[in-house]
Amino acid sequence: MKYAILDIGSNSVRLMLWADGKTLYKEVLTTRLGEGLSASGLISDAAEKRTIPAIVTLLGRAKGEDAEVLAFATAAVRGARNGPEFVSAVKRECGVDIDVVSGEAEALLGLRGALGMRDGGIIDIGGASTEVCLQREGKVVYSVSLPVGCVRLHDACGEDVTLLTSVIEQAISPLPAIELPLYAVGGTASTLASVRLGLKQYDGAALQNAILSRNWLKCMANYLLSAPLEDRKRIRGMDVTRADILGGGTLLLTHILQRVGANEVRFSDGDNLEGYAVYRGLK
Repeated sequence: MKYAILDIGSNSVRLMLWADGKTLYKEVLTTRLGEGLSASGLISDAAEKRTIPAIVTLLGRAKGEDAEVLAFATAAVRGARNGPEFVSAVKRECGVDIDVVSGEAEALLGLRGALGMRDGGIIDIGGASTEVCLQREGKVVYSVSLPVGCVRLHDACGEDVTLLTSVIEQAISPLPAIELPLYAVGGTASTLASVRLGLKQYDGAALQNAILSRNWLKCMANYLLSAPLEDRKRIRGMDVTRADILGGGTLLLTHILQRVGANEVRFSDGDNLEGYAVYRGLK
């Protein structure tokens, strides 16, 4: 049996094809569903009109694979006042039921996808939220969903480093010191890992366990928040659809590592898509 799992996020819609307990491939379309959400509290008509066609496109891929479809949504949909209306619109236009996961559940999905039952922690910087989740001996010992992400930071602060730093420091203040090995998952992390290794095309296997040091992230954040956008787009490994928001996300990751006392984080290609498959008990 094949399964197609859709992750409807605040910055992108992602598809994973899963069979026999393995990820066969992933595909992503950037739609910025959470754009403007922090100011209005609503998913905009424009964001919905970008996102639903992307869902239709990815569902077409799933249909071609004769796969059973499962879909979940994260911060943008759960946080928007009109999130239920968006869910209804997707059901009406696409015939798909969306499981809107809580922040705590989202953190656990990322943890299970990246680490299984191994000791460690994950940092998942999304478009509208950031999840940090830790486990020891197979038990979750800390989990939080912070109301800050790449799209939300860009909407609120642009590329004003002083304002970004203030918003980030306030958002991450609950985080404790962490002595476990940390893994970064999601689009911000994957783009940074691709840039770090200078990959022309995304290669999850090549990126797995890529090390992102705090010093490198700090330098990259400084560059991304000062260089012209067209120069950023030409960086080897850059996902051009993220070039305008990656600076804020990189600064956020830098400050998180500083806050928890970590000098580096490793990238994990396994993330909440695999975690959702585990959560649903898929074989």
